[in-house]
Amino acid sequence: MPKVKAEKKSREHAARARQGVTFNTQVGQHILKNPLVVKTMIEKAALRATDTVLEVGPGTGNMTVRMLETVKKVVACEIDPRLAAELQKRVQGTHLQRKLNLIVGDVLKVDPLPFFDICVANLPYQISSPIVFKLLLHRPFFRCAVLMFQREFAHRLVAKPGDKLYCRLSVNTQLLARVDLLMKVGKNNFKPPPKVESSVVRIEPKNPPPAINFTEWDGLVRIAFLRKNKTLGAAFKNNSVVEMLEKNYRIHSSINNNSIPDDFCMKTFVDDILDNNGLSDKRARTMDMDDFLNLLHLFNSNGVHFA
Repeated sequence: MPKVKAEKKSREHAARARQGVTFNTQVGQHILKNPLVVKTMIEKAALRATDTVLEVGPGTGNMTVRMLETVKKVVACEIDPRLAAELQKRVQGTHLQRKLNLIVGDVLKVDPLPFFDICVANLPYQISSPIVFKLLLHRPFFRCAVLMFQREFAHRLVAKPGDKLYCRLSVNTQLLARVDLLMKVGKNNFKPPPKVESSVVRIEPKNPPPAINFTEWDGLVRIAFLRKNKTLGAAFKNNSVVEMLEKNYRIHSSINNNSIPDDFCMKTFVDDILDNNGLSDKRARTMDMDDFLNLLHLFNSNGVHFA
């Protein structure tokens, strides 16, 4: 490393050490330092005095303290014991201390999550996808989540059929929730600044949720989006896909006492279902929610299952 860069890095490290906390960017520790962004996120969440708020990755508590002043309780889940100690110290001896429930650990391993009405968080970006689905599959339902994501991830959440970023994440999220982009947040609003731009998203779960088996749904969508520019006909010719579908078909047939002909061929069976319904040339990137729902119903009604 060149001497000038090494000296600069050393000075930055020394400065952080004097402040008492060295941030670990490897686990997404980019602390939101702009009070205006914090204020706007809290306003967009429309918090009530009776609310319990879940915050993931509170860091040193810039947003936590603001929310504690407004709501009944904040459940803050922090993976780093050092930052958890800083947050605890910040409220110690104040009227806010009794309103903070601090969980030290990985939020993805907290099962079940404690009750909450709303989730507000500047998330570590590497857990973006799993935390979205952990929240959306959580019961009882929460009112909404206001979350900070890497900008491209945020745009994937709201992408529509035909958009460049439209993907399995888009379809799965929009099946379970209404998603809105709220605002862009530049990298200089964080300490230390991340390498990417960010956006804040509001996610409101659909209550009641669609009356489908989400594991089945996700299995279908996963296959369709393996190569989103490929036709469905090509996607369902994949050998491992055919093997999985045949295994499931035989299990479901056995459970329902349905006999299977000796010359049965799963690949031909699936081809015929797609061909007879004019779906072989469809591509995942252009299919909307109703298209996928109809496709799942078509397969299931013919005894083809994805779970």
